[in-house]
Order: sequence, then structure tokens, then C-alpha cells
Amino acid sequence: MLSTFTSLNPATGKTLKTYRYMTNAQLLTALKRSQQAFSSWKEKTLQDRSKLLSRVAQLLKYQKEAYARMITLEMGKPYPEAVMEVEKCAWCCEYFADKGPGLLKEERIKTEHKKSYIRFDPLGVILSIMPWNFPFWQVFRFCAPALLVGNVVLLKHSRVVPGCSLLLERLFQDVGFPEGMFQTLLTDAKGVEFLIPQVQGVTLTGSVAAGSIVGGLAGKHIKPFVLELGGSDPFIVLADADVNKAAEFAVKARFLNTGQSCIAAKRFFVVKEVARQFIDDVVKRTARLRVGNPVDPETEVGPLVREEQRKLLEKQIKVSIKQGARIVYGGKKLQSKGFFFEPTVLIHVKPSMAVMQEETFGPVLPIMIVQDAEEALRIANSSSFGLGASVWTKDIRKGEEFARNLEVGFVAINGMVKSDPRLPFGGVKNSGIGRELSRYGLLEFCNVKTVVVQ
Repeated sequence: MLSTFTSLNPATGKTLKTYRYMTNAQLLTALKRSQQAFSSWKEKTLQDRSKLLSRVAQLLKYQKEAYARMITLEMGKPYPEAVMEVEKCAWCCEYFADKGPGLLKEERIKTEHKKSYIRFDPLGVILSIMPWNFPFWQVFRFCAPALLVGNVVLLKHSRVVPGCSLLLERLFQDVGFPEGMFQTLLTDAKGVEFLIPQVQGVTLTGSVAAGSIVGGLAGKHIKPFVLELGGSDPFIVLADADVNKAAEFAVKARFLNTGQSCIAAKRFFVVKEVARQFIDDVVKRTARLRVGNPVDPETEVGPLVREEQRKLLEKQIKVSIKQGARIVYGGKKLQSKGFFFEPTVLIHVKPSMAVMQEETFGPVLPIMIVQDAEEALRIANSSSFGLGASVWTKDIRKGEEFARNLEVGFVAINGMVKSDPRLPFGGVKNSGIGRELSRYGLLEFCNVKTVVVQ
């Protein structure tokens, strides 16, 4: 096993820093520190925990530029988007600090007994395995509710963003969280395998392959788990849609974070009556996107995270072209330092093509023309993924009926899919198990305990 790993700047391809993996002995020390922290943290009142979470929100807002710079440096997110990511994390903390105590209030149930009620107790140490593409937000949408409940967190972040991971640990220390409450672990898959039998719960955001392995390990050791996995979200434009608005949001939904998002729109279906107008508008808007150094505040599309990711995207496009797709804009990597790829629009797309069958993690927008809403729904539901979907129609009743029949965890009607602390987030099929955010996410790592007084 390698003892070290390096982080890279995807805008230049240059090494940022070399890190050393923790040994099993170091992981065990961290685990014991977490267990000790839990014994005192669970005794804190919800109000005390809420106050600390509010302080986290304040520090996030105060230091947002510094945190955003680290995000941009390590994974290439355009700087304005990185700032918005940090601000969203602050909102998440504020929401759970404010609403969490009420959401966790004991529930009285009227029965024949003197008293019957449900209380919500923490489980203990929760291992979180997080990806690089939203290095702050993915962590906070799990840890804000988990910490409020009274759990403690071990974070195994992606080796792409170790600097972000260590900044997060420092953040919790700086606001006064007890030692061991939130710890970063610089480890790999072997470290995860070592830890799962010894923690009280596991959450993972990542690939289907990783989710299958972690879910299997958690199941083997009877540990509760939440998985938020891949997505291939359909973006469906019906004949009565506001086409210009749909095109505007199609470009936003596809190219946000340089297309490197599980919930990005990835398969675009447009009914034939409005197809030409939609395609023309999408191409015009795509051509106006500013590609460049992600630290430049004018940049809208930055680099892909690694050369391997760029090669995979290039392969998916080339295979789809051989299968009959046609490029109407972009389509190639940029000959510059770093891992840049042109924003790309494909037409003449079919359901069997690589860009429709596989999850594309990069700036490529494939458009398929369909005969009607029924065909769009059938093909949208044919995917093995079921994370989110976007439907465009001026008939809201039709849109809600369409939403009812989509096999996904989140539907946006006349908008784009984006997570919100107030609403549950998660998928079905290969897109995952369980929910994050809202009261539903808050209860995922709770002991929902029944108490009856005779």
C-alpha cells in the first residue's frame, strides 16, 4: 500500500502538496478519541449543540473567501461558485441550529398507557466518506444534522481535496467543538474497511461501485448507512414549455461545477415541436460561456478534476459519435496547461449511446428529440439511476402528474434540481439509499426510541 499521496491543481496540473496516509494505529487512536468525545457530547442539550452549530455558520461566512480559494485550488471549481458553496454550508448550519431542536422534540402518542412517546437519541460515531466535487457542501449536508442530534463525525474525504478536509477539521476546533467531535482521517479504502465494524453508522456520497462495497460492509456488520450515489438526471422540455427559459436553465444545470455533479442534468429530452428553437438557444448560450482559470471571477467553466476524468469524457463523446451523435458545439480538450475541456453540445442522440447510458461527469450536453411526453417519460425512466429530474411545461397540473410518474427522488418543475436544507435529498435505484437534509435526513442516524409508561 502506498504510504503517501499528492494533491494537484487541476488548472495547472502541478503538485500542491504531498500527504501521508494514517496507519491503522493512528486510525484507532482517532476512533477512541471520537468515542470519548461522544460520551460527553450526547449529554449536551440541543440548545447547547445548536449554539455551536450557529458559530460554525458565522465562521463559514466570515472566512468564506479563504475556504473558497482552497476549494478552487484543489478541485478547480470556479471561484464564484466556490464562494456560493461555502455560503450554502452556512445556511445549512443556520437551518438545523434554528429548526433542529423542534424537529427532534419528543413526540407524544395517545395510547391506553399512562404515557407513550418517541424520543430521538444519537447513535455514536458516524463515518462519512465524501467526494471531491462539492468538498464543503457534501460534508455539511451530512454533518450539520448528525452533530446536532448528538453524534460525532469521522471524515474520510477524497484524496483530491485533503487541504479542504483539514480546513474543515480546523474550523470545528476554532469554534469550540470538544476535541474529537469532528476529525479528518487521511486514509484509503483499506482504512474504511478497518473502521466500519467499529463505528455506529456510515454515510457515503460517491460512485455506485463504492456505494456497493460500503453498503455491503455496513450490512455485514449491521451498521445503518446512507448512500448518495451517481445520477443521470433527465431534463425534459415538453411542447408547451417556455423554451427560452428552459434553454437558460439547461445550460446552468449542465455546466455548473464544470458538469461535475451527481445532480447535474445529463440527459436532455425535447419534444419535436420545440426542438429546433431549444437546440439553437442552448448552442448560443453555451458558446457564450467563459472557460478559463477558475480563480478568475469571470470564469464560468473551469478544468476537470484530473486528466483521467478528461480522457473518460473524451472517450464517451467519441464512442457516441461513432454511434451516430453529432457535435454542434465544442467536443475537444483544450490544448493548455491543466485539464480543460470545451463545453460541448451533442444532437442526434439515442438512448443506447454512451453519453446516455453512462454517467457523464463533465461539460457535455446531449440532446435527444422525442415524439411526445410519453416517449420522454419512458426513456427517462429506463435509466438505472434515479436521483433527480427537471420537467418544463406551462401546465403545472401536467407537470405534477409527470413528476408523479418519474422514478427519481427529486423533481423540479420549471427549474433545476438543487439540494435544500429544508427538503429531503436522495435517490432511488442505483442512485442510493436513504435521505439527507430536512427532518428525514436528521433522523437517519438517530435511535428512534419508543418509551411507554404503564
